[in-house]
This record gives sequence, structure tokens and C-alpha cells, in this order.
Amino acid sequence: MKKRLFSIAVLALMLVLAACGNNDDKNDPEKNVSTEENNVKDQETSGTASEGTEKKQVEATFKNSDNKEIGTAKLAQTNQGVDIKLDLSDVPKGVHGFHIHEKGSCEAPDFKSAGDHFNPTHKKHGVENPEGPHSGDLPNLNVKEDGKVQEEFTASMVTLEKGLDNSLLKEGGTALVIHADPDDNKSQPAGNAGERIACAEITE
Repeated sequence: MKKRLFSIAVLALMLVLAACGNNDDKNDPEKNVSTEENNVKDQETSGTASEGTEKKQVEATFKNSDNKEIGTAKLAQTNQGVDIKLDLSDVPKGVHGFHIHEKGSCEAPDFKSAGDHFNPTHKKHGVENPEGPHSGDLPNLNVKEDGKVQEEFTASMVTLEKGLDNSLLKEGGTALVIHADPDDNKSQPAGNAGERIACAEITE
């Protein structure tokens, strides 16, 4: 009986000492500062990793059928697709079809070197076509009398991430093409948009 009481007393004493030790740690400023510093470092490391992940961006230069540079398109990868920001001048007044084409080649004056529309999913042309659209189909450009175009679009069916089927940075690149006439968004193979009047190569 005495041995049992002695064992219980020792166990109780050990528990009391352990509790005191934990309280000492909590009251120790140096230990608390060390823990806080580690937490701050962890947060800084996490933030740096996130901030260091840069989104892909490329710039393409447009030239017209006279082989004259008329402005640029800045392309940036977003969560919704590829943002296309146009800054152009000397574009004929009117409504013009605007598409991404399958080859990164812009040979004036007709730009046929750019190939057909970018269409990795093998769809029909046009957002109004039940079997469409092409991944490279974009909204028409509405150009005013001053010939300037400062518009921004998001191409939701393409990416700038290399190695994917819908990447604009595939081998050989792709191109942005402006047509002479409006795209009717349904006719095959290019919306009855007429001749190609300007082109920009999308390459790295």
C-alpha cells in the first residue's frame, strides 16, 4: 500500500514539474520571439514564391499589305485565356474580321503564308455556328475615321503555355490577321471576311 501511494505521489510530482516547464516556455520572451520570427519567415517565403511566378507575355508587330508597321498586339496569359491588347493606326475605316491564324508567317501583300484559322479542335468557323467556333475566332474590329484601334479582347480557347494543343506558341508560331470585310460569324471557312490586310506573327 505504501509503495502504491509513493508511486502516485511521484507521478503527481512529475506532472506538476512538466506543467511548470510548459509555462516557463510560454513566458520565455526569447523562445516566443524565435517562434514568431519563424512564422514571419514562412509567410515571406510563401509570398516570394507566389510573386515570383510571372505570367507569360509576348508582343506581336502588325504590318499592312505595303509591309509597313502599323502597331502592336500585346498578349498576356490570364486565368481566362489570352488577353490581346491592340494599339494600331492607319487601319482602313470600317468593320473588319479579326482572327488567329495557324502559322507564324506574315508575308505581304496577301499574308496567305499565315495559313488557315487556328483550329486545333477541328471545329467549324463562327460563334453562331452550332459546330463552332474555331479557337482562333475573335470579335470584329470597328475602326473609326482616324484609323486607330485601341481595343482589348480575351481569347478564351487558347493559351501561351507551350506544349499544349491550343498554344499560340506552338512550333512555327501563329499569327493575328485583320481582314478587309466584317466576319459574319458563320460562313465557311472564314466568315466571308475578304482579303487579309494586316498581319502580326506570334512567336517568342
